[in-house]
Amino acid sequence: MKADDAGRSRGRHDLGLLDGLVQLSFAVHAALGRVAERHELSLIQVRLLGILRDREPGMQELATYLNLDKSSITGLVTRAEGRGLVRRFTTPEDRRAVNVTLTPKGRELAQVFAKQLELELAVLVQDLSEADRRRLSTLASRVVLDDLHRRYPDGVLPPRTPS
Repeated sequence: MKADDAGRSRGRHDLGLLDGLVQLSFAVHAALGRVAERHELSLIQVRLLGILRDREPGMQELATYLNLDKSSITGLVTRAEGRGLVRRFTTPEDRRAVNVTLTPKGRELAQVFAKQLELELAVLVQDLSEADRRRLSTLASRVVLDDLHRRYPDGVLPPRTPS
């Protein structure tokens, strides 16, 4: 977009659902990329840390969340282990199953990352009123959760099928 186009569109309040959502996703993706770069993380590593913030999934579950095949998820976890961010462990229920958890260093990085990303995203919504920010948060949450419910009505992610 040219500078004059940006100036003209500033007064325009509706890009339409398609352009609005797509351009918003680009802006969020760019913010994620900026913060990831500061920590020498790839976006897939950022997603891994985000998933592990509140769960300790098995390798297959991680592959499903990240839409990766087994060899890719193994490499991703191995690299994160090499940086001291995650560790693998077995559970007493099934010694063959391998789960993944954040290390203290990984948990600290995930928290720092989240705070820095929050600051980056605050810039995107700084011109919105507090009421509009709450409304955006509510609507975004509803879209995401409704989508998850549609795709996984029983609350369980399906096993990943090989491509």
